[in-house]
Amino acid sequence: MADWQMREKRPLRGPVREEAGPAVKNYITPAGLQRLKDERSFLLSRERPAVVEVVAWAASNGDRSENADYLYGKRRLNQIDSRIRFLTKRIDAAVVVDPTARRPASVATRVFFGATVTYKDASGLEHVVSIVGIDEVDLDRGYISWRSPLGNTLMKSCPGDRVKLLAPGKTEHLEIIEVEYAPIPMDPFREPLGAESKPKVERS
Repeated sequence: MADWQMREKRPLRGPVREEAGPAVKNYITPAGLQRLKDERSFLLSRERPAVVEVVAWAASNGDRSENADYLYGKRRLNQIDSRIRFLTKRIDAAVVVDPTARRPASVATRVFFGATVTYKDASGLEHVVSIVGIDEVDLDRGYISWRSPLGNTLMKSCPGDRVKLLAPGKTEHLEIIEVEYAPIPMDPFREPLGAESKPKVERS
């Protein structure tokens, strides 16, 4: 199977669902924004041209309705174009916030975007989360969206505060232990396996 077909079977990362209504500012860390830009650049300069080449070649081979190469290629091209549009929208709406930037003393210990928060749940168990953009969420690393229920609950609180998290079917009381603004490591965009190869098509 050609490399482009292998990549076609690997779905692009799906768009983040957003609520209907006025556009919301896309708060994001510098590293998170760079990751979006790098992915868009890869799609525009590498992935899309490779698939366009295959589609053009496949289209020249006759009946398109029975042409698997053409149909796979067109489907992949639609996925790529949709992802590029989504990334462009997110990049254009970006408001970059550096978690390590200096803050006035009055807000340096309060929870805002970019904060890393240690809190205690009702059972006494401590948790550490970092407040990030919706394109940067990584629950395995404790990175939660500023628009999530927990993110909203923690917002503007400071050490010693007790806040109430309203979750489906339950209410949970949390105690804020520590708030700090420290680097939040982000994994960079990585080209998918096989992206280095040019599409292999047989030309007659």
